[in-house]
Amino acid sequence: MRTSEIRQRWLDYFASQGHEIRPSVSLVSPEPSILFTIAGMVPFIPYIIGVEPAPWPRAASVQKCIRTNDIDNVGRTTRHGTFFQMNGNFSFGDYFKEGAINFAWDLLTGDQSEGKYGLDGERMWVTIWEKDEEAFNVLTKQIGMDPRHIVRLPREENFWDTGQPGPAGPCCEWHYDRGPSYGPEAVGGNVDPGGDRYLELWNLVFDQYMRGEGAGKDYPLLGELDQKAIDTGAGLERLAFVMQDKPNMYEIDEVYPVIAAAEEMSGKRYGLGAAGPKQEQHTTMMYACAWSPTTSARLSCSLVTACAPVMMVADMFCVA
Repeated sequence: MRTSEIRQRWLDYFASQGHEIRPSVSLVSPEPSILFTIAGMVPFIPYIIGVEPAPWPRAASVQKCIRTNDIDNVGRTTRHGTFFQMNGNFSFGDYFKEGAINFAWDLLTGDQSEGKYGLDGERMWVTIWEKDEEAFNVLTKQIGMDPRHIVRLPREENFWDTGQPGPAGPCCEWHYDRGPSYGPEAVGGNVDPGGDRYLELWNLVFDQYMRGEGAGKDYPLLGELDQKAIDTGAGLERLAFVMQDKPNMYEIDEVYPVIAAAEEMSGKRYGLGAAGPKQEQHTTMMYACAWSPTTSARLSCSLVTACAPVMMVADMFCVA
């Protein structure tokens, strides 16, 4: 399935579920506290934290993003890129955990002939907060997931907040088992024991609590929010390389042409696959520039360097 179809199926599915479909905003963040748009939820921050009333009870989008907070992972894993697109669905005081979890399961595992993705439900793993009995019950009693595929994590590993007093809540992260050729089997309550076998596809954030003062994740939960929210993000490129049976995000149909162009310009051959043929180590350098059509201003010009044995020959920025 081509990336463009994966993107369209996302929008069509959530439109059919009563969501307002919103366009991707500029890579320059509309939220003044953030320089770049780093996640699909950025345009919806005022509605999520409750400083503005949401114009709609539910929304969905596919947002272009620039990676900043974990940019050091680019070139080290098969799933991180400086530019990526995040599929999202959002609820502002409308549906909560039950609705979000059921939407995720239905779209991920539903029949492709019905406009869904058709992934194997037996290969799904989910991480939840260790105290989130509501999410666990929806997963096991409604969906029928194997409890052995549900990993309970402490707050330090499975809880969202803004870094200051305000809304906070647990996550429900969906992982797909790509098989033993990509890494060791999950044991002891861990879905990332090494390698890229258990690929995180989609994170559901349940904005449920008001948090107090504190550093890191060491803060009190003061009570539940009067209006809860749902904020989710699924990596479009991650869905694509699973559904296109590619070993990494760089070989999907929308990204590989950049690598092909780099091959042609450099005269070097890209080593296909995470365990591709060994070649003489070389470094490919290219300049990637991003522009904002709304400001007609140059946003960034960064020198991208990568080694072929690590797979990343080229990454890309995209016009907002």
